[in-house]
Amino acid sequence: MSSIAQSAVARDPTLAQAWAVLEAVPDPEIPVVSIRELGILRDVRRAADGALEVVITPTYSGCPAMSQIAEDIGLALDAAGFGPHRVQTVLAPAWTTDWITDDARDKLRAYGIAPPTGNCGSAEASAGSKHKVIRFVPRSLPAPACPRCGSKHTERLAQFGSTACKALYRCIDCREPFDYFKPY
Repeated sequence: MSSIAQSAVARDPTLAQAWAVLEAVPDPEIPVVSIRELGILRDVRRAADGALEVVITPTYSGCPAMSQIAEDIGLALDAAGFGPHRVQTVLAPAWTTDWITDDARDKLRAYGIAPPTGNCGSAEASAGSKHKVIRFVPRSLPAPACPRCGSKHTERLAQFGSTACKALYRCIDCREPFDYFKPY
């Protein structure tokens, strides 16, 4: 939650309650993590008309789960007795795996999905610039560790796994296949 969002939550207890309700909304593709833990839930605020507005960002612009996520948000808010609300999807800033919380990374690993390695933020962005350098040439990253046995002796089988945001890997040591959440 941004410092601006924290300030708004401090002034409006309903916003704090909405954040708490939405904390429990799982990602439909990876139900062991919440949409907040993945960084999909960006903000909960009051709109000019007084309605509750929930801001979400997809993990990539063609993510097929976004309509389900919006529906799940609405169901959770309705079940908790919130009044008028709407979900707004924003594409900028683009989602990055840097937004995945440390707890979510641990949960992904325990679920059998290797979390993204490294940090996607560029040196320019981390140096305080408002702009992030977009790389069109893939960076060379070390192979992910196996989420089952921890071995770093793994190989990529396919660029795409069970979803477009994951790649399919196999551990050479324990021979188990696993999804790897690609960093971007």
